[in-house]
Amino acid sequence: MAVTKEKTAEILKKFKKSELDTGSPEVQVALITARINDLTTHFANHKKDNHSRHGLIKGVNRRRKLLDYLKSKDLKRYEALIAALDIRK
Repeated sequence: MAVTKEKTAEILKKFKKSELDTGSPEVQVALITARINDLTTHFANHKKDNHSRHGLIKGVNRRRKLLDYLKSKDLKRYEALIAALDIRK
């Protein structure tokens, strides 16, 4: 159910801006997106798991806020992140 350490390290390597970067909006959105994708596959088998659904909704809302922030600060970084994560179709 959780995103593994290896997956997290892979995401950090791909989206970090510097060696110690773990808090930039791009990294945070990428990690939240991985968790959201993991939870959506979880719900294929566990349709009535409302506790995890609550966590999914919180993650989606948090990602939305971070994306809105990034869009207001730097539109090019926002568009690049959307394309890299394939969030909007």
